[in-house]
Amino acid sequence: MFIRESTGLVKNVSFLDSIAINVSYMSIGAALALIGFTMLALPSVTGVNLVYGSAIAAGLAIPQVIVYSVMQRRVSRTGGDYVWLSRSLGGFLGSTITLMGITLETMPYLALIALSAVFAIGSVGATMGYSGFSSLAVSGASPLYQFLVGSAIVAGLIGLNIVRPRMGFKIISLFWAIGVISVVLSVLVLLSAGKQGVVNYITSLNIANTSYSSVTNSYQGSTDFSLAATLLVLPFFALFSYPWFNAAPSVGSELKGRRAVGWNTPVSLLIAFLMLTVPFATMYYVGGFAFTNAALSNPVLVLDHSFNFWTLAMGVSNNFFLQLIIGLGWVLLTVAVLAFGIITISRYILAQAFDRFLPDKLAYVSPKYGSPVAAHLLDLVITVVLIGLASFLYGTISSLYGAVVASMIYFAFVGAAAVIYAVRREPPGRTRLLLVIAGLLQVLVFVYLTYEFFAYPLIWGGNKLAYGYIAVTFVAGIIIYLVSKKRQANKGIDLSLTFKEIPPE
Repeated sequence: MFIRESTGLVKNVSFLDSIAINVSYMSIGAALALIGFTMLALPSVTGVNLVYGSAIAAGLAIPQVIVYSVMQRRVSRTGGDYVWLSRSLGGFLGSTITLMGITLETMPYLALIALSAVFAIGSVGATMGYSGFSSLAVSGASPLYQFLVGSAIVAGLIGLNIVRPRMGFKIISLFWAIGVISVVLSVLVLLSAGKQGVVNYITSLNIANTSYSSVTNSYQGSTDFSLAATLLVLPFFALFSYPWFNAAPSVGSELKGRRAVGWNTPVSLLIAFLMLTVPFATMYYVGGFAFTNAALSNPVLVLDHSFNFWTLAMGVSNNFFLQLIIGLGWVLLTVAVLAFGIITISRYILAQAFDRFLPDKLAYVSPKYGSPVAAHLLDLVITVVLIGLASFLYGTISSLYGAVVASMIYFAFVGAAAVIYAVRREPPGRTRLLLVIAGLLQVLVFVYLTYEFFAYPLIWGGNKLAYGYIAVTFVAGIIIYLVSKKRQANKGIDLSLTFKEIPPE
């Protein structure tokens, strides 16, 4: 029923690699850098507590962690959650939802991260005094250069993953490790500088009528926490971080050892929570709650001076080498997202072609390089086009936010698929009950997040590019399935029977 008897991929992903690729895909570096764009879009930042918001979002991710931990032990294959989704909900629904929600949705996400990497490069250069980099840090200031740099990064990483796929995994681990060091160093620098360091940094920017006191006094309200206001920012954490546990499972047939299969998800949640929450807590502790929220929602600071956790740490350090290390860590931690996003998308494309849903050629794995060449090239073309559309038509990174709602819908279906799998295939017992409860809770969480995205389109990038892309990919999935089913029927193959079997490794 399948294209061949094995994927052609090799088991070379260790437990450490599985953690690195999962946490890298959770976009910590980009989240810490781009929070200001979201705070600017909120109707009010009064009571928006990013530490509590991160904790709530992480808590809501626990059911998903349980689902992925159990299902990875049951079905560890290339394509990860796509496999148990399509085997539980059927080929038509499983294939079309996956194509819309992950396979093709990952491409605008990669375009978003590519532009955030450009933003990081520009911000680091400008913060270190190289004014020529400033145009890369300001959305829409230089769309051609932003497009070229972002496309070059994507093309270089895809090229590396084609000719040296094993090196691609190792680079992710290396970049992630440097990024972790940079986060820790940034926290220590901020704690060492204290409030006075923040005061001096804001003063050094020489912005008219802007000082630490004026920014702090601009904060409206006296509360440090409002549940309603904080819940409004939950889609930010969903957009960048906590749902993206599908990275390591997507290379399930390449995971090496039981720890890599069974423990990558819960360990990833813990590490990502610490890496994301501690920096926000440090900013609140050092700069003060009122200043931090006001600064992150100040258009001049955010748009013209790239104010965020990274630039604040670089600014208070007053040391070239510390700035260089922090800046390098920020860029590499962002590029690591791209590095594994490219691997992830190629595995979903390969898995869907392996099932005969997508054209057979997309399942081709080069015998020379051991990589899915055609899948990588398809990813390259679509991602570069999306980088161009976001750069030239909208001139802002946030224009791609809205496309991520497709993944929120996808993850809701993944939870439903886990429930069906448990009822049909899991023997009665605690694991079955746990999987059913976790799956139902996952559905509820992502239905709520989907509502949040659609209810506040001005905050979460609701535009023709994002919503149009979702609609086109969903319709494309339906057409592709119907065409594929007919083509396979002409060969004497019933496509629906493929989705009754677990694919080989």
